[in-house]
Amino acid sequence: MAPRASLRTRQSPSRERGLEFSHALESVSREIADPAAKLKFIRGSLHKYERADRAVRLVPVAGLRRLLYRWLSLEGIHPLLSHDSLGAPTPAARGLRVSLLAARAVAVSMTLVALVAVTGAARQLTRPVVAAPAPGAPITLPAVAEPLPPQPAGIAPAAIWLVERGNGFEQLSNGLRIETTWTVPGETRRYHAFDAERGLLDEPLERPVGLLFHTTESDIWPLEAGYNEKLRDSSERLLKYLQRNRTYHYLIDRFGRVFRVVQEDAKANHAGYSVWESDGTVYMNLNHAFLGVSFESRWGGGQTLPITQAQLVAGRNLTDYLRQTFEIPAEMCVAHGLTSVNPKLHRIGHHMDWSRGFPWAAFGLPDQYAREPASVARFGFGYDEDFLKVLPEPWDGVRAAEQRLADDARREGKSLEDMRRERQRLYDRWAVEQAQADKKAGEKVDRASVVRPRGAASGG
Repeated sequence: MAPRASLRTRQSPSRERGLEFSHALESVSREIADPAAKLKFIRGSLHKYERADRAVRLVPVAGLRRLLYRWLSLEGIHPLLSHDSLGAPTPAARGLRVSLLAARAVAVSMTLVALVAVTGAARQLTRPVVAAPAPGAPITLPAVAEPLPPQPAGIAPAAIWLVERGNGFEQLSNGLRIETTWTVPGETRRYHAFDAERGLLDEPLERPVGLLFHTTESDIWPLEAGYNEKLRDSSERLLKYLQRNRTYHYLIDRFGRVFRVVQEDAKANHAGYSVWESDGTVYMNLNHAFLGVSFESRWGGGQTLPITQAQLVAGRNLTDYLRQTFEIPAEMCVAHGLTSVNPKLHRIGHHMDWSRGFPWAAFGLPDQYAREPASVARFGFGYDEDFLKVLPEPWDGVRAAEQRLADDARREGKSLEDMRRERQRLYDRWAVEQAQADKKAGEKVDRASVVRPRGAASGG
């Protein structure tokens, strides 16, 4: 036991209290036999821990903190208690309920003992002082947007240029540092777009015309020193996955580090079925046309800003660099959730990340939620109840696009449903035309890239 005691004396308070919770969680989870139920319990407990840990850490008595963490864990297991075929709890379930009641009773009594100390700490917590957000807590929009106005103060260079390129990094003049050790090549970018009136454009395009912002929806650990190793390991596993699947051009991790994953001259598999329009040109299936920039985060419905201050600063600098390098206009910088569609069901919102809550002003961009999506106005796409479970109301641009669609139907003497079906058929036809044209363009690129052996005949 002595080595363990000496080890604990070297732990930081944050690390020690993180271990208090992990020990309680492990103790309770051992009593769950079903693997699926155990995983659901652990995930739920982690979520509850992130929300409650700030309050529990104020308790000055280590024994009481450990008991409260166990109480939180037992509360999480309550919905998972098993029953037999007659609806009666099993012996294991009855044991867990006894543990839960005992934990509640002891926690209440010990809480009364520590109430004076906790009340003092709680008073400090609730003082109306503007303070940094708690570690691991979601950052609300006002807390992040205020220190980063749309037009930052200070000396801004007229252009952004490469200052230094070293082993595994590039340093840009606006402070952006790009880590390049994870960069891999990809499929050559070559795609077709559409004129809104005339249809498919003959000449294929090879340069990116827009930026598409994503969240990774990957595992997220609390932003605390005690989780430093897990935070690093999580980012590294994520990078390996993204590299293997050529998923994004850029990843911004939770510490604000910017990683180039897929080379800028290649396509990445980030957009799927998607639609965006600007100045009478329609772009479909944006893997080729747009550069994918993803934040290591979970969107979570957009009630709070799901990125850190460091990610926001890095994201703004990366956006400025890419916009200048590829001459990308502001209206062509958009969030994934605003472009994603389900082509079979003709519905918007197939992927929902950043369907609301993106800090456009802090990125120096216009509010794209007010923009009419071409998927609705031009192609008659709708949405279903699942969409409304995530977003109680569609963003403003969807409402405006629906009104435009209704006005067009009235002007042409058609019912709204007939107009929808007609425009959905237009989308289906254009999707087929694009696939055929892109395939031919790709075949030409493949033939041009073949290097014949020296002295080989040129065939007729």
